[in-house]
Amino acid sequence: MRLGLGIAVRFLKSNKGQTLLIILGIAIGVSVQIFIGSLIQGLQKGLIDKTIGNSSQITITSTTEDARIYEYDALINTIKSTDSDIQTVSVSLDNAAFVEFNGNSQSLLVRGFEIDEANGIYDFTERVVEGTYPINENDIILGIDLKDEYGIEINDKVKITTYNQDVRDLTVVGFFDFKVAALNTSWGIVTLETAASLFNIENSITSIEIKLNNSMVFSADEIALKLQDKINNPELKITNWKVQNESLLSGLQGQDISSYMIQVFVMISVVLGIASVLAITVIQKSKQIGILKAMGIRNSLTSYIFLFEGMILGFFGALLGILFGLGLSFAFTKFALNPDGTPVIALYINYSFVMISGAIAVVASILAALIPALRSSKLNPIDIIRNN
Repeated sequence: MRLGLGIAVRFLKSNKGQTLLIILGIAIGVSVQIFIGSLIQGLQKGLIDKTIGNSSQITITSTTEDARIYEYDALINTIKSTDSDIQTVSVSLDNAAFVEFNGNSQSLLVRGFEIDEANGIYDFTERVVEGTYPINENDIILGIDLKDEYGIEINDKVKITTYNQDVRDLTVVGFFDFKVAALNTSWGIVTLETAASLFNIENSITSIEIKLNNSMVFSADEIALKLQDKINNPELKITNWKVQNESLLSGLQGQDISSYMIQVFVMISVVLGIASVLAITVIQKSKQIGILKAMGIRNSLTSYIFLFEGMILGFFGALLGILFGLGLSFAFTKFALNPDGTPVIALYINYSFVMISGAIAVVASILAALIPALRSSKLNPIDIIRNN
C-alpha cells in the first residue's frame, strides 16, 4: 500500500502541469457546487425568515360561534409540555375596529398581546423603528405606513371605534415596520388588557401563537399533529405555516431540485474528466507499469497506484474548491447589493454541506480512477515491453 502511494505521487509529480489542471478542474466543480448550494440555501433561509421568521408558526384558534378560547392558562401549560422544540407560546386577542386621525379613518386589526411573550415571536425590539417599547395600557403601536400616510406622530391620540360603536382614545407611542405593507397598514398593537377593555371581553382570547426552535421550523406540521393528539379538543383548530404557505414550499422544493440537478451534472463532468485523464495516464505510463510488473509487482498494486492518484487529486481539488467556493460566496454578498447597501442574498455557510461537498468530490475522484485502475491491472508486461 505504501509503495503504491509512493509510485502514485511520483507519477503525479512527473507531469505537474497535467496534475495541476486536474486539481483545478475538480476545484472549479466543487466551488460551483458550494456556491450554488450556499446561494440557494441562503435564499431559502431569507425567504423563510421574511415569511415566517417573525410570525406564528403554529396557531390555535377556536371553532365555536364566538371564536374565543377560555381557560387558556391550562391549555398553555399543556402546549409547553408537548414538545421541547416549542420555543415561545403567546396569546392574542384580535378584533376589527376603525382608527381615526384628523378626519381620516380606515379599518384596523387591533391585536392585544402579552407583550413580553409576543416579543419572542414578533421581535418587537427590532421591529419598533420609532418610539418606545414595551407599551403600557391605553397605548398603541401602529405601522410605519400609517404614520407616512396620515402624518401621525409619537404621543398623538387616535380614536379607535369598535364593532360595538364604542370609542376610545389611545396614545400612539411607537411605529413598527414588519417589511410587509399589508401588516404595516392594517395592524395596531396594544396590550392584552387594553384589548380586553376596549372590546369588553374578559377571561378569553382569540388565538394562541407558537414559535419553534429555528432548527425545527420545517417540522411544524409534525408538532402540530402532536399538539392535536395531546389537546384532543374538537373545538380548537390547529394550523401551521406549511399549510398556509403551500406555494412557498412548492417554490422552495423546485429550487432544491434545480440545485441538486446542477450539482449532479457538475460532479458527473468532473468524474468524466478525471477518468479520461487517468485513462490516458495508463497509456503514458504503460512502459513503467510493465517494468514494475516484470519486477514482480502484483496486479492489485498497480490498481492501487491509480486509486491513490484519484484520492490525491480529489483531496487537493476538494480543498482548493472549498476555498474557491467560500470566497465566491463571500464576494457575491459584496457585489450583489440592494439599494440600501444590504446583500441581495445574505451570506449563509452550512459547514456540513461544505464538508459533504468536499467528501463527495474525493469519493467521485476515487470512483473515476476505478476504470484506469482496472485497465492497468490487465496490462501484460511482456506485451508492453515487446511493443516498446
